[in-house]
Amino acid sequence: MKKELEPTIKKYFTFQRSNGIAPYIWTVLCILPFYFIFQAPSTIQIVLGILLTLTFFILYRIAFISKGWPVYLWTMILIAISITATSLFSYVYFAFFLAYFLGNIKDRVAFFTLYFIHLLSTSVSINYGIVMHEKLFLQQLPFIIIIWVSVILLPFSIHNRKERGQLEEKLEDANKRISELVKLEERHRIARDLHDTLGQKLSLIGLKSDLARKLITKNPEQAKCELKDVQQTARTALSEVRKMVSSMRGIRLKDELQRVKQMLQAAQIHLEIEGDFSPKKISLLTENILSMCLKEAVNNVVKHSGADHCVITLNQTWKEVVMKVMDDGNFNKIDGALEDGNGLIGMRERLEFINGNLELYTNEGTTLIIKVPNDVKPGVKEGEND
Repeated sequence: MKKELEPTIKKYFTFQRSNGIAPYIWTVLCILPFYFIFQAPSTIQIVLGILLTLTFFILYRIAFISKGWPVYLWTMILIAISITATSLFSYVYFAFFLAYFLGNIKDRVAFFTLYFIHLLSTSVSINYGIVMHEKLFLQQLPFIIIIWVSVILLPFSIHNRKERGQLEEKLEDANKRISELVKLEERHRIARDLHDTLGQKLSLIGLKSDLARKLITKNPEQAKCELKDVQQTARTALSEVRKMVSSMRGIRLKDELQRVKQMLQAAQIHLEIEGDFSPKKISLLTENILSMCLKEAVNNVVKHSGADHCVITLNQTWKEVVMKVMDDGNFNKIDGALEDGNGLIGMRERLEFINGNLELYTNEGTTLIIKVPNDVKPGVKEGEND
Protein backbone atom coordinates (compact mmCIF):
# COMPACT_ATOMS: atom_id res chain seq x y z
CA MET A 1 0.00 0.00 0.00
CA LYS A 2 2.84 2.33 0.88
CA LYS A 3 4.56 1.65 -2.45
CA GLU A 4 1.34 2.41 -4.32
CA LEU A 5 0.95 5.77 -2.56
CA GLU A 6 4.54 6.91 -3.14
CA PRO A 7 4.14 7.74 -6.91
CA THR A 8 0.90 9.63 -6.17
CA ILE A 9 2.49 11.66 -3.37
CA LYS A 10 5.58 12.35 -5.48
CA LYS A 11 3.39 13.46 -8.40
CA TYR A 12 1.38 15.74 -6.08
CA PHE A 13 4.45 17.53 -4.70
CA THR A 14 5.97 17.80 -8.19
CA PHE A 15 2.74 19.50 -9.31
CA GLN A 16 2.95 21.89 -6.36
CA ARG A 17 6.57 22.81 -7.05
CA SER A 18 5.96 23.38 -10.77
CA ASN A 19 2.86 25.54 -10.24
CA GLY A 20 3.94 27.54 -7.19
CA ILE A 21 1.13 29.52 -5.55
CA ALA A 22 -1.02 29.65 -8.72
CA PRO A 23 -3.46 26.87 -7.59
CA TYR A 24 -4.11 28.73 -4.33
CA ILE A 25 -4.78 32.00 -6.17
CA TRP A 26 -7.30 30.27 -8.44
CA THR A 27 -8.96 28.66 -5.40
CA VAL A 28 -9.36 32.03 -3.70
CA LEU A 29 -10.79 33.56 -6.90
CA CYS A 30 -13.31 30.70 -7.13
CA ILE A 31 -14.50 31.19 -3.52
CA LEU A 32 -14.39 35.00 -3.53
CA PRO A 33 -17.62 35.56 -5.57
CA PHE A 34 -19.72 34.13 -2.77
CA TYR A 35 -18.37 36.73 -0.34
CA PHE A 36 -19.64 39.51 -2.62
CA ILE A 37 -22.92 37.68 -3.30
CA PHE A 38 -23.79 37.40 0.38
CA GLN A 39 -23.34 41.16 0.71
CA ALA A 40 -26.50 41.60 -1.42
CA PRO A 41 -29.54 43.08 0.40
CA SER A 42 -32.17 40.56 -0.76
CA THR A 43 -32.50 36.78 -0.91
CA ILE A 44 -33.44 36.89 -4.59
CA GLN A 45 -30.19 38.65 -5.45
CA ILE A 46 -28.22 36.11 -3.42
CA VAL A 47 -29.89 33.17 -5.21
CA LEU A 48 -29.36 34.91 -8.56
CA GLY A 49 -25.69 35.49 -7.73
CA ILE A 50 -25.12 31.85 -6.79
CA LEU A 51 -26.80 30.66 -9.99
CA LEU A 52 -24.74 33.10 -12.08
CA THR A 53 -21.49 31.95 -10.42
CA LEU A 54 -22.23 28.25 -10.89
CA THR A 55 -23.32 28.89 -14.48
CA PHE A 56 -20.10 30.83 -15.12
CA PHE A 57 -17.84 28.02 -13.91
CA ILE A 58 -19.77 25.33 -15.81
CA LEU A 59 -19.70 27.31 -19.07
CA TYR A 60 -16.05 28.24 -18.42
CA ARG A 61 -15.15 24.55 -18.40
CA ILE A 62 -17.26 23.88 -21.51
CA ALA A 63 -15.62 26.81 -23.34
CA PHE A 64 -12.16 25.35 -22.69
CA ILE A 65 -13.01 22.09 -24.47
CA SER A 66 -15.00 23.70 -27.31
CA LYS A 67 -13.75 24.31 -30.84
CA GLY A 68 -14.98 26.41 -33.75
CA TRP A 69 -17.93 28.78 -33.54
CA PRO A 70 -19.18 27.57 -30.07
CA VAL A 71 -16.13 29.31 -28.59
CA TYR A 72 -17.64 32.67 -29.62
CA LEU A 73 -21.02 31.73 -28.11
CA TRP A 74 -19.72 30.56 -24.74
CA THR A 75 -17.30 33.49 -24.47
CA MET A 76 -20.04 36.04 -25.14
CA ILE A 77 -22.23 34.43 -22.45
CA LEU A 78 -19.29 34.45 -20.02
CA ILE A 79 -18.63 38.13 -20.77
CA ALA A 80 -22.33 38.89 -20.12
CA ILE A 81 -22.17 37.06 -16.76
CA SER A 82 -18.97 38.95 -15.87
CA ILE A 83 -20.63 42.32 -16.61
CA THR A 84 -23.73 41.33 -14.59
CA ALA A 85 -21.59 40.26 -11.61
CA THR A 86 -19.68 43.56 -11.78
CA SER A 87 -22.87 45.64 -11.96
CA LEU A 88 -24.95 43.79 -9.32
CA PHE A 89 -22.36 42.52 -6.87
CA SER A 90 -19.25 44.68 -7.56
CA TYR A 91 -17.39 41.47 -8.39
CA VAL A 92 -15.03 42.19 -11.28
CA TYR A 93 -12.74 39.17 -10.91
CA PHE A 94 -14.55 37.03 -13.48
CA ALA A 95 -12.74 39.26 -15.98
CA PHE A 96 -9.45 37.68 -14.84
CA PHE A 97 -10.80 34.18 -15.61
CA LEU A 98 -11.81 35.38 -19.06
CA ALA A 99 -8.43 36.99 -19.69
CA TYR A 100 -6.73 33.67 -18.94
CA PHE A 101 -9.18 31.79 -21.16
CA LEU A 102 -8.72 34.17 -24.11
CA GLY A 103 -4.95 33.72 -23.94
CA ASN A 104 -5.45 29.99 -24.62
CA ILE A 105 -7.40 30.53 -27.86
CA LYS A 106 -5.17 29.36 -30.73
CA ASP A 107 -7.01 30.97 -33.65
CA ARG A 108 -5.66 34.52 -34.09
CA VAL A 109 -8.90 35.99 -35.53
CA ALA A 110 -10.98 34.58 -32.66
CA PHE A 111 -8.37 35.69 -30.14
CA PHE A 112 -8.22 39.33 -31.28
CA THR A 113 -12.00 39.61 -31.79
CA LEU A 114 -12.90 38.28 -28.35
CA TYR A 115 -9.99 40.10 -26.72
CA PHE A 116 -11.23 43.54 -27.83
CA ILE A 117 -14.86 42.72 -26.95
CA HIS A 118 -13.80 41.61 -23.48
CA LEU A 119 -11.52 44.63 -22.96
CA LEU A 120 -14.23 47.05 -24.04
CA SER A 121 -16.98 45.44 -21.93
CA THR A 122 -14.74 45.23 -18.84
CA SER A 123 -13.67 48.87 -19.20
CA VAL A 124 -17.31 50.01 -19.54
CA SER A 125 -18.46 47.99 -16.51
CA ILE A 126 -15.60 49.30 -14.36
CA ASN A 127 -16.29 52.90 -15.36
CA TYR A 128 -19.99 52.35 -14.64
CA GLY A 129 -19.17 51.14 -11.12
CA ILE A 130 -16.94 54.17 -10.50
CA VAL A 131 -19.58 56.60 -11.78
CA MET A 132 -22.31 55.01 -9.63
CA HIS A 133 -20.10 55.39 -6.53
CA GLU A 134 -20.78 51.87 -5.29
CA LYS A 135 -19.23 51.67 -1.82
CA LEU A 136 -18.10 48.04 -2.09
CA PHE A 137 -16.77 48.71 -5.59
CA LEU A 138 -14.71 51.74 -4.54
CA GLN A 139 -13.25 49.92 -1.52
CA GLN A 140 -11.49 47.45 -3.83
CA LEU A 141 -10.46 49.98 -6.46
CA PRO A 142 -6.69 49.19 -6.31
CA PHE A 143 -7.46 45.49 -6.99
CA ILE A 144 -9.87 46.46 -9.77
CA ILE A 145 -7.10 48.45 -11.46
CA ILE A 146 -4.83 45.38 -11.23
CA ILE A 147 -7.56 43.24 -12.83
CA TRP A 148 -8.02 45.79 -15.61
CA VAL A 149 -4.27 45.77 -16.33
CA SER A 150 -4.39 41.94 -16.33
CA VAL A 151 -7.24 42.05 -18.86
CA ILE A 152 -4.96 44.09 -21.14
CA LEU A 153 -1.69 42.17 -20.73
CA LEU A 154 -2.45 38.61 -19.59
CA PRO A 155 -4.11 37.31 -22.81
CA PHE A 156 -1.16 38.46 -24.95
CA SER A 157 1.35 36.98 -22.53
CA ILE A 158 -0.34 33.56 -22.48
CA HIS A 159 -1.07 33.62 -26.24
CA ASN A 160 2.58 34.38 -27.10
CA ARG A 161 3.83 31.72 -24.69
CA LYS A 162 1.52 29.13 -26.26
CA GLU A 163 2.66 30.07 -29.77
CA ARG A 164 6.28 29.86 -28.72
CA GLY A 165 5.68 26.42 -27.18
CA GLN A 166 4.03 25.22 -30.39
CA LEU A 167 6.91 26.56 -32.48
CA GLU A 168 9.42 24.84 -30.19
CA GLU A 169 7.53 21.54 -30.57
CA LYS A 170 7.50 21.94 -34.35
CA LEU A 171 11.21 22.75 -34.33
CA GLU A 172 11.94 19.68 -32.22
CA ASP A 173 9.90 17.49 -34.58
CA ALA A 174 11.67 19.01 -37.59
CA ASN A 175 15.08 18.36 -36.00
CA LYS A 176 14.09 14.74 -35.35
CA ARG A 177 13.01 14.33 -38.98
CA ILE A 178 16.25 15.92 -40.19
CA SER A 179 18.24 13.59 -37.93
CA GLU A 180 16.41 10.55 -39.33
CA LEU A 181 16.94 11.73 -42.91
CA VAL A 182 20.63 12.31 -42.22
CA LYS A 183 20.93 8.76 -40.84
CA LEU A 184 19.09 7.36 -43.85
CA GLU A 185 21.30 9.29 -46.27
CA GLU A 186 24.40 8.11 -44.39
CA ARG A 187 23.25 4.48 -44.71
CA HIS A 188 22.73 4.96 -48.44
CA ARG A 189 26.17 6.55 -48.77
CA ILE A 190 27.80 3.66 -46.88
CA ALA A 191 25.97 1.17 -49.10
CA ARG A 192 27.17 2.98 -52.25
CA ASP A 193 30.74 3.20 -50.95
CA LEU A 194 30.79 -0.49 -50.04
CA HIS A 195 29.39 -1.42 -53.42
CA ASP A 196 31.82 0.78 -55.35
CA THR A 197 34.83 -0.09 -53.18
CA LEU A 198 34.38 -3.81 -52.55
CA GLY A 199 32.02 -4.95 -55.30
CA GLN A 200 34.43 -4.52 -58.17
CA LYS A 201 37.44 -5.75 -56.21
CA LEU A 202 35.69 -8.91 -54.96
CA SER A 203 34.40 -9.67 -58.46
CA LEU A 204 37.96 -9.31 -59.78
CA ILE A 205 39.29 -11.58 -57.02
CA GLY A 206 36.68 -14.20 -57.88
CA LEU A 207 37.45 -14.12 -61.61
CA LYS A 208 41.22 -14.29 -61.12
CA SER A 209 40.87 -17.13 -58.57
CA ASP A 210 38.83 -19.18 -61.06
CA LEU A 211 41.38 -18.46 -63.76
CA ALA A 212 44.28 -19.46 -61.50
CA ARG A 213 42.48 -22.74 -60.60
CA LYS A 214 42.15 -23.57 -64.28
CA LEU A 215 45.75 -22.65 -65.08
CA ILE A 216 47.40 -24.32 -62.09
CA THR A 217 48.01 -27.58 -64.06
CA LYS A 218 48.29 -26.19 -67.60
CA ASN A 219 50.42 -23.10 -66.91
CA PRO A 220 51.71 -22.90 -63.31
CA GLU A 221 53.70 -19.68 -63.91
CA GLN A 222 50.64 -17.87 -65.27
CA ALA A 223 48.61 -19.23 -62.32
CA LYS A 224 51.21 -17.74 -59.90
CA CYS A 225 50.88 -14.34 -61.58
CA GLU A 226 47.12 -14.49 -61.29
CA LEU A 227 47.37 -15.40 -57.59
CA LYS A 228 49.75 -12.47 -57.02
CA ASP A 229 47.16 -10.19 -58.63
CA VAL A 230 44.53 -11.69 -56.32
CA GLN A 231 46.76 -10.97 -53.32
CA GLN A 232 47.46 -7.41 -54.42
CA THR A 233 43.76 -6.75 -55.13
CA ALA A 234 42.81 -8.09 -51.68
CA ARG A 235 45.36 -5.76 -50.01
CA THR A 236 44.07 -2.79 -52.00
CA ALA A 237 40.49 -3.60 -51.03
CA LEU A 238 41.47 -3.91 -47.35
CA SER A 239 43.29 -0.56 -47.47
CA GLU A 240 40.31 1.16 -49.07
CA VAL A 241 37.93 -0.32 -46.46
CA ARG A 242 40.15 1.00 -43.66
CA LYS A 243 40.18 4.48 -45.22
CA MET A 244 36.44 4.39 -45.62
CA VAL A 245 35.89 3.33 -41.98
CA SER A 246 38.31 6.03 -40.83
CA SER A 247 36.40 8.71 -42.75
CA MET A 248 33.10 7.44 -41.27
CA ARG A 249 34.40 7.86 -37.74
CA GLY A 250 35.66 11.37 -38.30
CA ILE A 251 33.59 14.57 -38.44
CA ARG A 252 35.09 17.40 -40.46
CA LEU A 253 34.85 20.92 -39.06
CA LYS A 254 33.40 22.21 -42.32
CA ASP A 255 30.61 19.63 -42.21
CA GLU A 256 29.85 20.37 -38.55
CA LEU A 257 29.81 24.09 -39.33
CA GLN A 258 26.98 23.54 -41.81
CA ARG A 259 24.93 21.74 -39.16
CA VAL A 260 25.67 24.54 -36.69
CA LYS A 261 24.46 27.13 -39.21
CA GLN A 262 21.16 25.28 -39.60
CA MET A 263 20.72 24.97 -35.83
CA LEU A 264 21.36 28.67 -35.13
CA GLN A 265 19.20 29.72 -38.06
CA ALA A 266 16.31 27.62 -36.72
CA ALA A 267 16.78 29.23 -33.29
CA GLN A 268 16.78 32.71 -34.93
CA ILE A 269 20.29 33.51 -33.65
CA HIS A 270 22.43 35.62 -35.99
CA LEU A 271 25.73 33.91 -36.82
CA GLU A 272 29.07 35.38 -37.87
CA ILE A 273 31.91 33.12 -39.02
CA GLU A 274 35.54 34.18 -39.16
CA GLY A 275 38.55 32.17 -40.26
CA ASP A 276 39.32 29.09 -42.38
CA PHE A 277 37.60 25.96 -41.06
CA SER A 278 39.92 23.60 -42.95
CA PRO A 279 42.88 23.50 -40.55
CA LYS A 280 46.19 21.95 -41.66
CA LYS A 281 48.72 19.85 -39.75
CA ILE A 282 46.17 18.27 -37.44
CA SER A 283 45.00 14.67 -37.36
CA LEU A 284 41.50 13.51 -38.18
CA LEU A 285 41.05 12.66 -34.48
CA THR A 286 41.87 16.24 -33.45
CA GLU A 287 39.50 17.68 -36.04
CA ASN A 288 36.82 15.24 -34.90
CA ILE A 289 37.17 16.38 -31.27
CA LEU A 290 37.09 20.04 -32.33
CA SER A 291 33.88 19.31 -34.24
CA MET A 292 32.28 17.67 -31.20
CA CYS A 293 33.28 20.60 -28.98
CA LEU A 294 31.84 23.06 -31.51
CA LYS A 295 28.57 21.11 -31.57
CA GLU A 296 28.36 21.06 -27.75
CA ALA A 297 29.17 24.76 -27.46
CA VAL A 298 26.51 25.77 -29.98
CA ASN A 299 23.98 23.48 -28.29
CA ASN A 300 24.61 25.45 -25.08
CA VAL A 301 24.10 28.74 -26.93
CA VAL A 302 20.78 27.59 -28.39
CA LYS A 303 19.35 25.86 -25.31
CA HIS A 304 20.62 27.91 -22.36
CA SER A 305 21.98 31.35 -23.27
CA GLY A 306 18.98 33.23 -24.69
CA ALA A 307 21.42 34.92 -27.08
CA ASP A 308 20.57 36.88 -30.22
CA HIS A 309 24.06 36.91 -31.73
CA CYS A 310 26.82 34.31 -32.01
CA VAL A 311 30.36 34.58 -33.44
CA ILE A 312 32.50 31.53 -34.28
CA THR A 313 36.16 32.04 -35.20
CA LEU A 314 39.01 29.68 -36.05
CA ASN A 315 42.64 30.78 -36.21
CA GLN A 316 45.69 28.57 -36.76
CA THR A 317 49.25 29.55 -35.91
CA TRP A 318 52.46 27.57 -36.31
CA LYS A 319 51.89 26.20 -32.81
CA GLU A 320 48.17 25.64 -32.28
CA VAL A 321 44.58 25.93 -33.49
CA VAL A 322 42.35 28.39 -31.55
CA MET A 323 38.58 28.16 -31.88
CA LYS A 324 36.28 30.70 -30.19
CA VAL A 325 32.51 30.56 -29.69
CA MET A 326 31.12 33.90 -28.46
CA ASP A 327 27.53 34.92 -27.74
CA ASP A 328 25.71 37.87 -26.16
CA GLY A 329 23.52 35.74 -23.88
CA ASN A 330 23.71 34.65 -20.24
CA PHE A 331 25.72 31.75 -18.91
CA ASN A 332 23.62 29.51 -16.64
CA LYS A 333 25.76 28.60 -13.64
CA ILE A 334 24.97 25.49 -11.59
CA ASP A 335 25.32 26.10 -7.85
CA GLY A 336 27.40 29.15 -8.71
CA ALA A 337 30.12 27.06 -10.37
CA LEU A 338 31.41 27.65 -13.85
CA GLU A 339 32.99 24.22 -14.17
CA ASP A 340 29.87 22.09 -13.76
CA GLY A 341 27.15 21.30 -16.25
CA ASN A 342 26.55 22.51 -19.79
CA GLY A 343 28.83 19.77 -21.20
CA LEU A 344 32.02 21.57 -20.10
CA ILE A 345 33.43 18.56 -18.26
CA GLY A 346 32.97 16.35 -21.33
CA MET A 347 34.66 18.93 -23.56
CA ARG A 348 37.61 19.27 -21.16
CA GLU A 349 38.07 15.49 -21.04
CA ARG A 350 38.05 15.21 -24.84
CA LEU A 351 40.53 18.08 -25.20
CA GLU A 352 42.90 16.64 -22.56
CA PHE A 353 43.18 13.51 -24.72
CA ILE A 354 44.80 15.58 -27.48
CA ASN A 355 46.65 17.98 -25.10
CA GLY A 356 44.13 20.74 -25.71
CA ASN A 357 42.54 23.09 -23.20
CA LEU A 358 39.37 25.12 -22.70
CA GLU A 359 38.88 28.62 -21.30
CA LEU A 360 35.55 30.18 -20.33
CA TYR A 361 34.76 33.88 -19.83
CA THR A 362 31.31 35.15 -18.82
CA ASN A 363 31.74 38.93 -18.89
CA GLU A 364 29.38 40.75 -21.28
CA GLY A 365 28.11 37.50 -22.75
CA THR A 366 29.90 34.16 -22.90
CA THR A 367 33.18 33.38 -24.64
CA LEU A 368 34.47 29.83 -24.99
CA ILE A 369 38.10 29.48 -26.18
CA ILE A 370 39.38 26.07 -27.28
CA LYS A 371 43.08 25.53 -28.05
CA VAL A 372 44.67 22.40 -29.51
CA PRO A 373 48.29 21.96 -30.59
CA ASN A 374 49.24 21.19 -34.19
CA ASP A 375 50.10 17.57 -35.00
CA VAL A 376 50.51 16.27 -31.43
CA LYS A 377 49.90 12.61 -30.84
CA PRO A 378 47.31 11.67 -28.19
CA GLY A 379 48.73 11.34 -24.70
CA VAL A 380 52.11 12.91 -25.62
CA LYS A 381 53.01 16.27 -24.11
CA GLU A 382 54.44 18.90 -26.36
CA GLY A 383 57.73 18.98 -24.54
CA GLU A 384 58.28 15.25 -25.03
CA ASN A 385 58.60 15.60 -28.78
CA ASP A 386 61.78 17.63 -28.51
